[in-house]
Amino acid sequence: MCVAEPGETGWVIHAPEQVADPGDLFDELRLRAKARGPVLAGFDFPIGLPIAYAEKTGFPDFLTALTSFGAGEWQNWFDVADHLEQASVQRPFYPRTAGKRGERKRSPWLDQLRLTNAQVLRRCEQATDDRRAACALFWTLGGNQVGRAAILGWRQMLVPALKDQRIRVRLWPFHGSLGELLDTADVVVAETYPAEIYRWLGINLKGRKTEVPNLLPAAEPMRRWLQARGVTASDELLVQIAAGFGGRNPDDRFDAVVGCMGMLDVALNVRADGAPEADVVVSRWEGWILGQLA
Repeated sequence: MCVAEPGETGWVIHAPEQVADPGDLFDELRLRAKARGPVLAGFDFPIGLPIAYAEKTGFPDFLTALTSFGAGEWQNWFDVADHLEQASVQRPFYPRTAGKRGERKRSPWLDQLRLTNAQVLRRCEQATDDRRAACALFWTLGGNQVGRAAILGWRQMLVPALKDQRIRVRLWPFHGSLGELLDTADVVVAETYPAEIYRWLGINLKGRKTEVPNLLPAAEPMRRWLQARGVTASDELLVQIAAGFGGRNPDDRFDAVVGCMGMLDVALNVRADGAPEADVVVSRWEGWILGQLA
């Protein structure tokens, strides 16, 4: 994760750090905020359900569904299906393993769920003029899959936090507008998508971002962003930016920083939160990616 906090002369953004325990993260962030204000926490995993799938669940909204998954008839919802016949509305994630070469294909899985390729994508995940479509929430195979991150994030973080009476955790945009939530909550959770933010910062990556040389050209746009926003980077962060986030998992640390910069653009009112106004599909079911224009 990458943390930014208000300092005496403006915002300070720190070098990325490892999250020790996802289950304790919200408590840790509140402790670090020291009652100076709410925490805006962004996560690079989907938060919401595609409307075509949501309508099959019988739940009235995403928040109700989220806190119901993992219990009763939905007890297997977080368990990734290993065999195609196990996949269903009550168990949509697939596949658990790669299987034999060419064995795990999307079409039979979509047929099993009675959905099309377009219907397993939320509106905010569809391709735009500037980026390709995101990977479907329930697909758990391949380098760009997001399903396993969503399972961990929802089950270990979001659901327990929503049931915890000690801390007011609210999900944007399901609980309300960003401004309203920042006025009333301890922690406001939003979905972020670093690949969307690259364009805002003027970053144009070529090649795999797991390779340090491919991240080096991003240093200058990131430094320009810091200067333009009047944001101070810690010394360690400046070193990592210049070095292309060299070391283990450079792409994770790079995306954490990019995600934080994008969130600051919204917090500083440089960019709107982007959520379509008065769209009940978005506010009730699908959610939105913070800062992505409708």
